[in-house]
Amino acid sequence: MNGIRSTERRLYQQVADQIRALIQDGDFKLGQRLPAERDLAQQLGVSRPSLREALIALEIDGTVEIRMGSGVYVINVQERRQLTSASIGESPAELMQARAAVEGAVVVLAATRMTPDDLAGLRQTLDAMRAEIAAGRKPIEHDRQFHTAIAALSANSVLARLVCDLFDERHSPISTQLRERFETPDTWSRALEEHEAILAALEARDALLAQSMMHAHLEESKRRWLDSEPR
Repeated sequence: MNGIRSTERRLYQQVADQIRALIQDGDFKLGQRLPAERDLAQQLGVSRPSLREALIALEIDGTVEIRMGSGVYVINVQERRQLTSASIGESPAELMQARAAVEGAVVVLAATRMTPDDLAGLRQTLDAMRAEIAAGRKPIEHDRQFHTAIAALSANSVLARLVCDLFDERHSPISTQLRERFETPDTWSRALEEHEAILAALEARDALLAQSMMHAHLEESKRRWLDSEPR
């Protein structure tokens, strides 16, 4: 995503640094399984979402391997490449928080400008999304279309561009790893239901309800990525 980037290491990178230090100090040895997420988060004094982001970052740089149904294992204790924030991506938790702030404002603006044709277009997008889910495919493009169409209807080109940029950050390495591990047909079906609630509020011309439904949707999306149990 283009824009201003802080030179300060992100929280998930700081947590990853703590785990690397424990590995280098011999607390966790080659081949050893790390403690369960809940226990390790408590040991490090961090939230589970921040820990999960850190573990994904460590998997990307080859320090650990996440084995579904088994745990997280140390696989490389040698000198390793430190990936930059630009190459790994933004914190998914912070990303979803930013999306909620921006898209919550955007949907209020869009609600006052919606025409019947605009609403019909959003309905077609959700129908296409439903068909993709039913066919066993991930409807990422329709998901993107729904959010960016609402942003375009805000009539604010700066906000519309921000929505596009923030959405596309989900293709960064860290967000991609989380999506691959925690997105399922069931999570997509729930996302569709949340989209339906947003559209229903827009059809009712209730801008504040649409904002509330958008916030709820993005909060649930964050929870599905960062608080749910691995599939």
